[in-house]
Amino acid sequence: MFLSDKTKQNLEQKLKELNSHRPIPNSILLKIRQHFQIEMTYNSNAIEGNTLTLKETAWIIQEGITIKGKALKDHLEAKNQKEALDFLYELIDSEKQNTISERLIREIHHLIVKETDSDIAGKYREMQNLIKWIKANKNKLHPVELATIVHHKFTYIHPFWDGNGRVSRIIINIFIMQAGFPLAIILKNDRKRYYRVLSEADKSNYSPFCEFVAQSVIRSMNLYLKFLKPKQRKADRYISLEELAKEGPYSANYLRKLATQGKLEAFKEGRNWLSSQRALEEYIDSVRKKTPKALPVSKKIETVVNKGISDYKEGKTKKLDFSKSIHEQLTA
Repeated sequence: MFLSDKTKQNLEQKLKELNSHRPIPNSILLKIRQHFQIEMTYNSNAIEGNTLTLKETAWIIQEGITIKGKALKDHLEAKNQKEALDFLYELIDSEKQNTISERLIREIHHLIVKETDSDIAGKYREMQNLIKWIKANKNKLHPVELATIVHHKFTYIHPFWDGNGRVSRIIINIFIMQAGFPLAIILKNDRKRYYRVLSEADKSNYSPFCEFVAQSVIRSMNLYLKFLKPKQRKADRYISLEELAKEGPYSANYLRKLATQGKLEAFKEGRNWLSSQRALEEYIDSVRKKTPKALPVSKKIETVVNKGISDYKEGKTKKLDFSKSIHEQLTA
């Protein structure tokens, strides 16, 4: 409904591949979960203004180290987030289809703020309409769509005095992980885009937010598969967009645009987008299938140049832009 067919297909293909590796050996699963726990704790808190770095977050939740010069509140938020994630994994490992209830949401909120705002932990405004909406729609939407819309409705209601964002990012993962997908992490580096698509959802335009969350899920599956398949064929190996641009017809900036739009399978590590030759080939194939009939290369070039000249004469552009490759302009 809100996700594109391509995104749904990508989600299901990745999930099928991930399921082929299940059950995951406990030693590997523990390593993966520790990695995700640090990432989730750092990013979810940093979105709300926590000043700890990724490495400092790891030191606090794994070693119990106190970071000199960092506020006590930042330390406590990291510990609280870890406890909330432990609780989330307990829910998922129980293999029960946990029903979202006001009691469960209050329990998660209590874990999130108990050390920093104990006087408001678990205290909330009305949430009955949200619970009713979930019950009425849980079988009508893709799990990622359901999780995303619940996230928006929850933050829009703003039931707690503090901690709503962190709680919502735990709640969405109950739906996502119960459907077999791994923990979805919204990155601090994507904060501006995150708030932008949330604002679009305020206008009942849910597609951008659903695609955004789906990209987070796909990123997590790619990371899981990276752990499970360390020796990959060259075409399947994830590399930076700058490296990928050297091997294909597109510039790194254009590949970044495709990745952001969800047209190119890619995921973020820190600030950097990673993709593979295989993903690029699949995108190029999809473009070719949409093109009814290929023109000779010379004709294609003539078409692009003539269009640029025409737009210039009609005043549609201030100057001709030949900074993009012909291939980019033909497939945009």
